[in-house]
Amino acid sequence: MIGKLKGIIDSYAEDHVILDVQGVGYVVQCSTRTLQKLPRTGEAATLAIETQVREDAIRLFGFLSDAERDWFRLLQSVQGVGAKVALAILGILAPNELTSAIAMQDKAAVARTPGIGPKLAQRIVSELKDKAPQFGSVDPNLVRLAGDDSTSVPKPVQDAISALVNLGYGRPQASAAVAASVSALGEDAGTQALIRRGLKELSQ
Repeated sequence: MIGKLKGIIDSYAEDHVILDVQGVGYVVQCSTRTLQKLPRTGEAATLAIETQVREDAIRLFGFLSDAERDWFRLLQSVQGVGAKVALAILGILAPNELTSAIAMQDKAAVARTPGIGPKLAQRIVSELKDKAPQFGSVDPNLVRLAGDDSTSVPKPVQDAISALVNLGYGRPQASAAVAASVSALGEDAGTQALIRRGLKELSQ
């Protein structure tokens, strides 16, 4: 199995790059985000590789980081998500963005991916919600606020989130802003202080 390739960019196509490694050209499929960040033709590049062996083909998938490759593997553990869909998701969301979206149960963020409907987006965030924090630095307050058990969330925090939602912000964005406010001000912060700090977070 190939785990990493280091070589020279030979050429680009719409969904892959050919990486010349000591005279051998490897066809490596990448997300649009990865393709956009790779250097120009003729320059050196290093890619983390996921090798998939099928009866009729051996396919190589390339990533700029191990975290992106980990997400590629994890996404395919969800029914209905194959390599093509996983790459499409990673083309829209960077690993840290995907981590936050799943931790916050923000199916709308995942559904921004072309070809992914609301049902599949919901399945992805639901099935991977317990695994997201393992793949990035997610604020534990954020995970707790995104959970279904609102009784574990202090009333000032609930009220602050509701206030921001009433001002027109989406619940995922409001939850993220209040979570950051709780981290900055402490668990005992009052509703008004959380709202003020939350608005400051949202304006950045």
